[in-house]
Amino acid sequence: MNKSTLWSLRLGFSGKEASKIEQLGFEQFLKKSFSNSFEQQLPSFLNDEPKTVAELRAAREKIKNSDSEEQKKFLKKQIRNSIELKKWWIGKLRSEAFPLREKMTCFWHNHFVSTSQKVRSNYWMYQHNMVLRENAFGNFKELTKKIIKTNAMVRYLDNVDNRADKINENLSRELLELFTLGIGNYTENDIKNGARALAGLGLGEDQAQYRRFFEDNSDKTYFGKTGNFKADDLVDIIFEQKNIPYLITRKILKWFIYDTPTEELVTYYGDYFRKVNFELEPLLTKIFTEEYAKKNAGSKIKDPLVYILQLTNELNANEIPDVMIGFFTKQQGMDLLNQPNVKGWDGGNSWLTSQIYLQRNNASDLMCNGRNINRKAFNKIPDEGEEPEITVEKINVGITFNKKGTNKDIIAELSNRLLFQVDENTQKDMENLLKYDFDPKGENAQNAVLRLFNYITKLPEYQLI
Repeated sequence: MNKSTLWSLRLGFSGKEASKIEQLGFEQFLKKSFSNSFEQQLPSFLNDEPKTVAELRAAREKIKNSDSEEQKKFLKKQIRNSIELKKWWIGKLRSEAFPLREKMTCFWHNHFVSTSQKVRSNYWMYQHNMVLRENAFGNFKELTKKIIKTNAMVRYLDNVDNRADKINENLSRELLELFTLGIGNYTENDIKNGARALAGLGLGEDQAQYRRFFEDNSDKTYFGKTGNFKADDLVDIIFEQKNIPYLITRKILKWFIYDTPTEELVTYYGDYFRKVNFELEPLLTKIFTEEYAKKNAGSKIKDPLVYILQLTNELNANEIPDVMIGFFTKQQGMDLLNQPNVKGWDGGNSWLTSQIYLQRNNASDLMCNGRNINRKAFNKIPDEGEEPEITVEKINVGITFNKKGTNKDIIAELSNRLLFQVDENTQKDMENLLKYDFDPKGENAQNAVLRLFNYITKLPEYQLI
């Protein structure tokens, strides 16, 4: 696999940015990725969504007093808008000229998890997603302060139930265990006192806010410091701890480059992260430029988004709608906006279980044969217990290849674009599929290359970047 394609997959979701990396050079490509602007206008499907606590209460009161038909209608609208939110984001993942910000937003989405299923407010999920996007390359400490005060987060981690007379430790625990320090770098007393400091932080009009009658204004001792701490104070104290950089540098390395990064690398980049005061852009620049210089292809299993978006890009399958991308990734265990738990997707080997591998093969077979699941099945929101009627429809697909090349030229072209290594047996198998007398200008040339591509997508080497 050529280096430009490899890093296009790592810093985006397909190989389509490879030509930009070659034209601009890697460092210039990174600079443009960091400075690339993004859409901040509220998507139109959210215009009528309840946005404030008052609006949500009013909507729920109205539904409560409505007949069953109206209630069903409201529920269907909520479900449809949650689907639209996912489609909106997938559209951004597919269309951005420099998709690194979206890749990083997806990283943060899996770090600071909140889900549509639990939050039950499409607007708050959108707000949460936008905080991640706006701060994707900013300061980790400031992002942590902002994200724990989103309405989505305080609802997802039950801080709405955390009050001085009845403490809920969920947000306090995950702030330490999953968001910042990691297991073993704090005490149970830190969790308890952190929860007291977060007591009363509940839903607000634009972001979470403290409710006077539920907060705890007594002194708390947190990592050896004592005071009447609140959310921002907790984050400031956490970021003074010696182990603060390493959980996040390990996760960044795993998300982009290595399923199992060495402790040496984690510490090396973590120490630098502390040195630059937890600014993400210099950290990412250092990681990407230094790791780019190394030979490290094949060190990470593709996640379902990369697998599916590379597939559609290679097949020039522009007719595949965003809702179908969401369907395929969900089948493969990566349901955007709905991770299985607060830990998020595990990544690594979990992306290549026997079941997921079968789903990948099925998706490749379907698309390589120019077929797609009929989108009408997904345009109708089914009633409870009703299964959508799924049929397939014909779509146009085709692989880009050298129409003047021999069979070996075309095999080499695809291998160089798709595989990090090719052994002797694989080479022979590919030559048996695309034989020596292959005519690249023949009537069935495209079908023959599609069969070759389908074979490649099922190789163990294709699952890796």
